[in-house]
Order: sequence, then structure tokens, then C-alpha cells
Amino acid sequence: MMSHGFKSSKQDFTFGPWKVTAAKTHIMKSKDIEQLAEEMNMPCLPEMLFGDNVLRIQHTDGYGIEFNAIDALKRVNNIEDSVKVACAQEWQESRADSEHSKEMVKRYDWTYTTDYRGTLIGGDTQIRVLETSDCIDMDKLKTREQIMFFDEVLLFEDELHDHGVSMISVKIRVMPTSFFLLMRFFLRVDGVLIRINDTRLYHEAGKNYMLREFSTRESKIADLKSVPAAKYTDPNEIAQHLTLKLTEREKLELPMMDPKSAVNEPHQ
Repeated sequence: MMSHGFKSSKQDFTFGPWKVTAAKTHIMKSKDIEQLAEEMNMPCLPEMLFGDNVLRIQHTDGYGIEFNAIDALKRVNNIEDSVKVACAQEWQESRADSEHSKEMVKRYDWTYTTDYRGTLIGGDTQIRVLETSDCIDMDKLKTREQIMFFDEVLLFEDELHDHGVSMISVKIRVMPTSFFLLMRFFLRVDGVLIRINDTRLYHEAGKNYMLREFSTRESKIADLKSVPAAKYTDPNEIAQHLTLKLTEREKLELPMMDPKSAVNEPHQ
């Protein structure tokens, strides 16, 4: 669970031709959430929805990628899905006193599971996404290097009416020669399952691309009996115990840059 300080803040950090922006503000107002839910054809949205929070990485030429709550929710199923409904029914049976569960499981994915990987920005000049077999060098990221900038932004969170948690947040760290971003969707339905969808984004200064990796890990609680229950609430602790279901790797090729803005030396 993240701590929720509702003081608005905005941080900008320049890294060569890139500007990293982390904006955090208040939860959306009820009337705005109701309107958005209607537009998305969903009966409910997460109880803590930070609609104006954003983490953006933008090049001086205008293109880039950002991570925001509204686009993350657009990737949530707003119709029945057999796999998720099966889990919902199992959850509903274990919580027979929950009128909310009986009403809602038929109408939308009440877990708010999303496979959101970020939103490309830049109008006509956008990053090109290609499949790749190239991996992010995690060992390289483990080497000690000065962290010049770090921030974490919560996009939404819901406690599933005290029966678990569904949340998505994004954090970034900028080093002298690279930046690394992790967006994590974490779902725990008590007594049923734990699911983690991770999006990792990595860029080295001077390279004409970013690497993006998306993964899904999921296990039923019944298959985690050898894991201390205290770890169920900590995404960092439980992730290594979950079954890897999917990994997809992409190369985000950067557009040809104007020579005047193509200075890829890291910011000092």
C-alpha cells in the first residue's frame, strides 16, 4: 500500500534532450469520476483515482511517452471476461454477504486489471513500436550508479470493498547515462489470487531507441501456501513467487531528430 500525501506537486528534470515530468495532485472529484465512468461504460471506477497524475518523458522535438490513470483504465475490460468472471464467482461465493459482489461481477472487470503500457505522445512525430528479442540488461541496472532523479506516481487504487487491493503506480530513476521506469499493476483478491502486470522501460543516452518489456505474473492463493502470508501484501516480496504467464518485448524507435536537438550527452 502506498502512502497518500495529497499535497500537489510537480517535478521536472532534464536529461540531455529529454524532460521527465512527475505531476501529483488530488483524487478526482466524485462528479468527475461519475462522468468518466459513464463515458467508459463502467458502473464503478477505482475509489482512489488520480486522474490528473502523470509521469511523462518528452523529447525536445515533442515526441515521447507518458503514463496516466485514464488511459490505464481504458485498457480494463468493461464487459464479461470468462477468466476474470470465474475468479469473481469464486470470490463472490466466499463473500456471500457482499451485495456489491453479486451486483457487479456480471457487469465489468471489478479487479480493474489493465495491460496498459504507456501512451505515446507527439502528434505526427511519434515513437515507432517494434517487436524485439532484445532484453533490458537488469544486471547493468544493479550496478551502483548515482541516481540523479527519482519519483513515484500513483495512478489509481481500490481496496475491492476490503477484500484485497487493485492498484497501479509508476516510478522512474534517472542515472548519468540512462533512465529506467517501472509501472506496476498489483492485484490481490483475498483467498483467490495475486496478479502483477509490469511494464519496464529503459533508455541509454545516445541510443536511438528505448526498450520496453511487459510481463504478467499470477498465482492462485491456494498455490502459494509455502509462502508466508505476510508477503502477500508486498508486491516486491511476492513477485518472485508468482508464475510468469507472459513476457513481451518491444523496441521503441525514436524519430529522426533535428540536428540542433540531437545532443544526447546526459545532463550534468
